[in-house]
Amino acid sequence: MSQDANPIELEKLLDAPIDIVWRAIAERDVMKQWYFDVPAFEARVGALFEFSGGPPERQYRHLCEVLEVVPGKVLAYSWRYDGYAGNSRLRFELFDKGEKTLLRLSHTGIPTFPADNPDFAIGNFAMGWDAIINTELPKFLATCVR
Repeated sequence: MSQDANPIELEKLLDAPIDIVWRAIAERDVMKQWYFDVPAFEARVGALFEFSGGPPERQYRHLCEVLEVVPGKVLAYSWRYDGYAGNSRLRFELFDKGEKTLLRLSHTGIPTFPADNPDFAIGNFAMGWDAIINTELPKFLATCVR
């Protein structure tokens, strides 16, 4: 199956300037306030990081590598699970809209994960990204001092 089959793609116009949104997706101390706690995260190509996540009864160790960084514009990393086949790619793109920022998220390669594990169903990823991008990030940005 193609790495790009069934990608998740979201766009959200955020009520915050691009520099604040960039910090939210690229600085570990800011990320943990709304996204995941990723202690070893560094927005540097080649940087490796990991974190745990998943349903409360079953946590998965996520293994990731930063693949692309264009400060203030693009952050992309691989996303796979320890002990499971498959590898996906997550990409954030930011577009300056004055006092607002258009965020475009794409998550490709999800079908490479084991189809027999319901936790890896594309619908779960879609629900998760919808909540993270459309609820959690805007809620966090509303608390940021400008």
